[in-house]
Amino acid sequence: MMNVHLTQQESTGTSIIKVAANSRSTAVAGAIAGVIREHAHVEVQAIGAGAVYQAVKALAIARSYLSEETDISITPVFTDVMINDQERTAIRFAVDAKPF
Repeated sequence: MMNVHLTQQESTGTSIIKVAANSRSTAVAGAIAGVIREHAHVEVQAIGAGAVYQAVKALAIARSYLSEETDISITPVFTDVMINDQERTAIRFAVDAKPF
């Protein structure tokens, strides 16, 4: 199971890739690289240690996928999200294309 969910945030139009603990880091990295190539910005969201680990691995892999085109800058922030009527704290990584 891949567990990579790409959604569009309605209020801002920002693409959000949601990562789970059982997400394949290479699949997530491909999604990150694809959105960066198309829009120059994406956000990667993870809840829990396993998901954050997969997200960080994916960000490193995506950077290598993009290495001949652009670099990326990554800004981590905490955010609160509602899941099944419960508030959870997620880590969201704002990823932006950064020219060489």
